[in-house]
Amino acid sequence: MPALTDYLNYLQIQRNLSENTLKSYENDLKHFLDFCWEQLDFLGRPAELREIDRYLVRDYLAFLTRHGYARSSLARNLASIRGFSRYLYEKDLITQDFGLHVQTPKQQKLIPEVLSMDEIFRFLTESVPGKSPALQARNRAIFEMLYGTGIRLAELVGLDLDDLDSGNEYILVFGKGRKERIVPLGEYTRSSVEEYCTVYRPELAEPEERALFVNSRGTRLSPRGVQYILDLYARHLEIHKNISPHTFRHTFATHLLDGGADLRSIQELLGHASLSTTQIYTKVSAAKLKSVYNQAHPRA
Repeated sequence: MPALTDYLNYLQIQRNLSENTLKSYENDLKHFLDFCWEQLDFLGRPAELREIDRYLVRDYLAFLTRHGYARSSLARNLASIRGFSRYLYEKDLITQDFGLHVQTPKQQKLIPEVLSMDEIFRFLTESVPGKSPALQARNRAIFEMLYGTGIRLAELVGLDLDDLDSGNEYILVFGKGRKERIVPLGEYTRSSVEEYCTVYRPELAEPEERALFVNSRGTRLSPRGVQYILDLYARHLEIHKNISPHTFRHTFATHLLDGGADLRSIQELLGHASLSTTQIYTKVSAAKLKSVYNQAHPRA
């Protein structure tokens, strides 16, 4: 559909969204439009954008609910629809903004799972599997980077050598929407990354490859490759949690908060656009305090 193609081009050029985000928008909107065309055909109405109204949007959300979609997925789909509807309305392609006056499904605030200090220590210090010392050093540097900076998976695999400052004290991170931020590197992270870069990376990387973290073939490590490494290590260390790169991000923020860091600083380090997103970690700490109280207090 030309209107959808134009909207996706607008998001790419004007909003500077990542390829993965654009693909999510495209999938969400194609699924929504397929539903609309089917419903309009059933109602005997033409399959046109101008025929879509907020009632069809509500029917679509109900359809997703019946098929087991989580509330977070419903909210994401509605956000995609609202953006598309607003674009169409501003371009005079529809006469009513069908994304308006549709209530966002109330979100369930889940407390993210984090690693304990002991589990993190084991990831960073214990003897671990690896095909070569170079790959072991790379993996250690990845874990140190994830825990020491709290960066997202896409940000990690997107790092280039040029994103490290000359003294390895900071990294330049490109977050969502290609927004730049500077993240400091702690002593342990700097040491691990420096050892990997100076001693081991040269034997792994292709000569022209600029990615900081490379795979065994010498090219940029993929997100799936990082998850595979984490799964391998979690099994080896017998840490029975569903561990992802985002688990390290949650752990980074929670440990900072437990150590006395303020929410605004954590927000900046994580690259959150809204402080409300960061505030979930106060619930993590509160849950931890409750657990300690229940275990320690004689009348808990």
